[in-house]
Amino acid sequence: MEFKQVIVVRKDLRMGVGKIASQVGHAAVLGVERSRKLNKLWLSDWFNEGQPKIIVKVNSLQELLKIQYEAEKFMIPLVIVQDRGLTQIPTGTVTCIGIGPAPSDIIDKVTSELKLL
Repeated sequence: MEFKQVIVVRKDLRMGVGKIASQVGHAAVLGVERSRKLNKLWLSDWFNEGQPKIIVKVNSLQELLKIQYEAEKFMIPLVIVQDRGLTQIPTGTVTCIGIGPAPSDIIDKVTSELKLL
């Protein structure tokens, strides 16, 4: 079985490259911590496979929330990243979500139609 983590980023916020990288980093780390609590076996398998991550995009908060809803139906570990508002965007803005680490075939049921960032 293959495992991965998918980070879904909002493109409508027009964040700079560095800001996106920072938000994706937050999602990746928070996702690992969430998985540590929910499914240590998935986390261990993902870690041993080299921690594959896929970064995809959506065009709005509404699209992001739809993906979040679908992932929650499959009981996939999920985190929501909200910005602190120190640089480019207002405090509390939802910038991205992290899905997994989890089995790739489960995550694909939610994210396979999304385009790479």
